[in-house]
Amino acid sequence: MSFTVTCPICGKRDLYEFRFGGEERGPRPDEAGLTPESWCDWLHLRTNRGGPQLEWWYHHQGCGTWFSIWRDTLTNREVRPLEEES
Repeated sequence: MSFTVTCPICGKRDLYEFRFGGEERGPRPDEAGLTPESWCDWLHLRTNRGGPQLEWWYHHQGCGTWFSIWRDTLTNREVRPLEEES
């Protein structure tokens, strides 16, 4: 089965239409008291965990929308976060 990504505008599409934007990092750190080392860590270091993680994707060959999805890095499949399951 091919790797698909679900765009919120266009629906489920093949991976090759998208560009990976990286894992979601949270808000940008406050500049007050920010050291060069802590800025570098926030900018470049990733958790690279195995399992579900929230990621940014860009629909390059489609609507041009940036959006985030949950993807299981072990299976390369889009997953729903636990808090949405009911």
